[in-house]
This record gives sequence, C-alpha cells and structure tokens, in this order.
Amino acid sequence: MSRVRIASISPDSPAAASGLAVGDELITINGRVATDIIEYQQLIDGPWVSLLVQREGESLQRKFDVAKQPGQPLGLSIDSAVFDRIRTCDNHCSFCFIYQLPKGMRRSLYVKDDDFRLSFLYGNYTTLTRFTEFDLERVVDEGLSPLYVSVHTTDPELRASMLRNPRGATSLRWLRELLRANIVVHVQVVVCPGVNDGAHLERTMQDIVTQYPETASVALVPVGVSDFSVEATMRAHRGPEARHVIDLVDQYRELARETLGRAMFYASDEFYLVAGVLPPPKEFYDSLDEAENGIGMVAAFRSSFETRTTMATLGSGFFQSVDGAPAWGYRAPRGISSAPGDGGPVTVLTGEYAAPLLRALLDEYGFRHVDVVAVENRYFGGNIKVTGLLTGHDLARVLDALPTRATYLLADVCLSEGRFLDGLTLSDLPRAVTVVPTTGRDLRETLDRVSRIELVTS
Repeated sequence: MSRVRIASISPDSPAAASGLAVGDELITINGRVATDIIEYQQLIDGPWVSLLVQREGESLQRKFDVAKQPGQPLGLSIDSAVFDRIRTCDNHCSFCFIYQLPKGMRRSLYVKDDDFRLSFLYGNYTTLTRFTEFDLERVVDEGLSPLYVSVHTTDPELRASMLRNPRGATSLRWLRELLRANIVVHVQVVVCPGVNDGAHLERTMQDIVTQYPETASVALVPVGVSDFSVEATMRAHRGPEARHVIDLVDQYRELARETLGRAMFYASDEFYLVAGVLPPPKEFYDSLDEAENGIGMVAAFRSSFETRTTMATLGSGFFQSVDGAPAWGYRAPRGISSAPGDGGPVTVLTGEYAAPLLRALLDEYGFRHVDVVAVENRYFGGNIKVTGLLTGHDLARVLDALPTRATYLLADVCLSEGRFLDGLTLSDLPRAVTVVPTTGRDLRETLDRVSRIELVTS
C-alpha cells in the first residue's frame, strides 16, 4: 500500500480550515485505509471526516477532524488516483503502441494498465483479462459506470492470439456479466489489417448485436504502427481497406438502428481520412462523448469553430466529478497557455491528418491569410499523423526552416504538463510558439486576436 500525499488545498475549504498542509501523507480516513480515489470519495462524503496523516519531518502522526456539510467537497487534491498498486496489463498485444515507443522516453509512458478503476475514472480501456468476481461485485455494488472495454474480436482463439494471453479467450464473459448488471459499457475494436478485419470483423459486429446488445457504443479505430514496431503482422490500413471498414460500420449501424433503436457502431475519423473521404458531420453521431477516441473529433471541432461554443466534453470517465482525483497522463494539465505573439504572419502547426481539413475550414471562414503547416512525424514514423503525437524534435525541425518573425499557433493536445512526448518543452523550440487549447472556439478566438494584432502592426 502506497501512501498518498496532499497535492493542493482549496482556499476557504473545510480542509484549509482544519490545518492540513500540502505534502501531508494520508494514513487513514475515518479509521479505514482507502485503496483508491473512489473509496476516498465515499469516506469523505459525510458531515464529519477524521484524517490520520504523517507530516514530513515529524515522527508522530497527526489526527485532524474536519466538519463539513454532507456532500460538500473536502477541498483536497491528492497525488494519485490509485493508492494501492495499479493493476498492470499482462497482455502482450501485437498492436500495443507502448511496445512501439523508442527507448529513453519518460518512464510513465511505458506503464500499461488494465485496471477497471482507471477505466471508470479516466475512460482507459480494459481487456478484462485481470478482472475477478470481487471486481464485478464492487463495480455492481458501487455503480462504477460507465466502463470501457477493449474487445478487438469476439473469436476466442483469435482474441487470445492477439492479446497473447490465454485468458483473452474467456475474459469477455465479464462483459456479459457487466451488461447483465446494467453497467454502461463502451467497447473498442482496434482493427488490424489482415488480422481481425474482413470476415473476423464482421463476426465481431454480429456477435455484439446478438450477444452483447446492451453495449452503449462500439468504436472501431485503426491500428497505429510506428517505425519502432517489430511485429511482422502489423501494418497500416490501405485506402480500400479503410473504405471496407466504413462500409461495414454503415451496414451494422443500420442493423442496430432497426433492431436496437440506436446506431451503436462508429468508425474513427482516421478511417475516413485514410479512405480519402470527409469524416461525417455532427448530425451523424448520437453523441460526441467519444470524440477523444477519434469518433467525431472533426465534427466536434468544426461545430465548436462555427458556433464559437465549447466542444462536447472531451474525455470519458468521471475523474472530473470525483473530489480530489488527479488528472493523470494524457489527462494531466496541458499547461502553458500563452498569449499571442507581437505580430507577423500567422501560422498554425498541426499534424498531417488535420492539416487539409483545417486549411479548408479556415478558407471557408475568411482566414485565408493564415498559413497551415503540416508537421511530418519523423520521430515515430509509420502511419502516425495525428496532432496529439507530435514531438518537440519534429516541431523544432520544421520551425527551424520557418521565418523568425511570425505568430506560430500550436494545439495543446501534444503537451502534457508543459512537455512533449519526447521530453522537450516549448523553450527547446527555435521559435516562440503560442499554445492554444484544442477546441474550435479557442482557435477561432485566438485567430481573431492575432489577426487584429497583425493588422495594427503591419
């Protein structure tokens, strides 16, 4: 059991009034040792909270009794969502992107989790190969819903082979039990050409309709293959293959609507881009809750840009509603939103997939003077072309060839706590870059501001 520390305390909160301090380690809450942020929230929900803490540099533990209103936030932010050990993934999937990372990156990027608690809190996908009867009982009793499950295929032998784990053949029984208990489950299928596509993919979609009809949604996403992959069976989709996946999705969307009353099946935007067709508009989707997974991301961004409204809430899971839950990993604060530059031509730096779509959108709304530069991802290579995986090295290479006096805009999705995936920061880039939150509204408002600055200084 690892102790968790208080990372921050909200001013004027019950915790602030109690004398608790940043850095204090939580030992027990109401006499109990909590194992995760979910249990922590349950323990602090009442009108009286008793905390036993260890303060740095002190030998004796301190006890704090905090009075508050029932349901009122305690006002603590702590440094971990899981207090015991994260349940790591013991699969060895041939398509796992973690195995395709180069050496020398931040240690946290190499951690594979298969923890149902992180599925609930953060929308991480779990294969259920480490799920147990005890876990099922807890999920049902505490209503930990929705959960996110990686299915990939419903063929038991093929699933065990893809996961390189014999439990992959049987672990979907937990999906059936979760659905039977009215837990909302979103499913993901990573489609690998020549492995689980074609007839295998059609069988998977048939089985979901017939055996798991309560499934809330099914997201089909293409496999990402970097230059560091050593898997002979892994390759990127070709245009006709992507088109076939889209056609299957259309077919089974209609079947699901006719038989279940909802669309259920969606292909990620990347499939449409590989197939050479525009991703669907906002009206195509029953919801944009999975935009972060690439399902309707283009539609959500365009709608936000056009209407100047906030995008549909990106991100799944309930970490934002859980008092004190830290924003981990790719949900960590992006950091360093900066003011626009002091004039000069405006250039948006983006990934290869987004560049032509963004160019067309800017032209349509009168921003033809704004340049769009597609940054090739040479760091990962392969078919990695999304903005979120841009690295400092690639941005530095491109910026080095661009004019010094200009305003360069970059979406914050490729940063986590101010760092790129390769560990570089904005200060390592050869040009000043203005970081913009990754929404259509924020980009448009920033373009309006920098356009006025350019007009005044020109």
